[in-house]
Amino acid sequence: MVMIVLAPALQSFPPAEAIRSSHLDFYLRLPVHTASSRSLNRFSFRKASTFRNAGQCRGGDPKFSGKFGVCDPNLVHVAITLDVEYLRGSVAAVNSILRNSLCPESVFFHFLVSDTNLEDFVRSTFPRLNFKVYYFDPEIVRDLISTSVRQALEQPLNYARNYLAGLLESCVKKVIYLDSDLIVVDDIRKLWTTSLGEWTIGAPVYCHANFSKYFTARFWSDDRYSGTFDGRKPCYFNTGVMVIDLVKWRDGGFTEKIEWWMKLQKSNRIYELGSLPPFLLVFAGNVATIEHRWNQHGLGGDNIRGSCRDLHPGPTSLLHWSGSGKPWLRLDSKQPCPLDSLWSPYDLYGYSQ
Repeated sequence: MVMIVLAPALQSFPPAEAIRSSHLDFYLRLPVHTASSRSLNRFSFRKASTFRNAGQCRGGDPKFSGKFGVCDPNLVHVAITLDVEYLRGSVAAVNSILRNSLCPESVFFHFLVSDTNLEDFVRSTFPRLNFKVYYFDPEIVRDLISTSVRQALEQPLNYARNYLAGLLESCVKKVIYLDSDLIVVDDIRKLWTTSLGEWTIGAPVYCHANFSKYFTARFWSDDRYSGTFDGRKPCYFNTGVMVIDLVKWRDGGFTEKIEWWMKLQKSNRIYELGSLPPFLLVFAGNVATIEHRWNQHGLGGDNIRGSCRDLHPGPTSLLHWSGSGKPWLRLDSKQPCPLDSLWSPYDLYGYSQ
């Protein structure tokens, strides 16, 4: 007997399509009062398995306190935001890193939060995790954020990545920044050891994307603004996966440079899409190129209900559900995309009985 299984068709889209506002945004983020009332006590995350370093991993430096002090030079540093409404995705991302790392105990997580009640939750879900929680005050950027084509992109915590150099200890010289809607299916140290050369940040870049659409006609018609790209070849990159040299960032004053463009945006409306354009304005064309395998992005689809995307050609080390659709929402609604099944093994979420 021959059994034929018909799977849903996968739609392939360009990697850098701008995501427009849609009714799906309602499902992506709960209203603030609803999120607050749904306390962490009403649902639970299963305790993660304990993953230990392989024998060939380098041990902690005895000069630093604890098994792995934050300043230990043998550590891989990873920064992720923790937001109650996206917590399920963040937990899956951390779980995927631990499960696929040769040296999981040597990964140090820097969690950026605007809710100070999450530290105990992290300890109960990942009992042996090396981490520190950093409070990011939303008031720092509230007056700098302009309206976006998607309301979810206006959340202050989206901008915390701009302030990593000031939030993290000065002894942390480099960090990997990751979004909450992704999983890592390779050893994170491979990404960590990527050479940035002379550049401050590294990311997968996409030079075939239509770069001009990330800015308004007003921006391109005024040489005072568009002239910022003179002398460099700007290419699109996704800020959800970046390797950042914090020493060069601090020396270059890049937080202030990003803030300058955000202030200009408030009065001149030179772009439409959230926190990405200021990064493009400051860094595009001056980015260390990282293999595309480290950001198979766009898996969240576009703003059409039920749309799915395929992987881009080539090997895969990181899958990123950027876009409107999140895998946990589609799985819960019993309308998943085929690639959402790759995310579900890392999901630790479950309602308490």
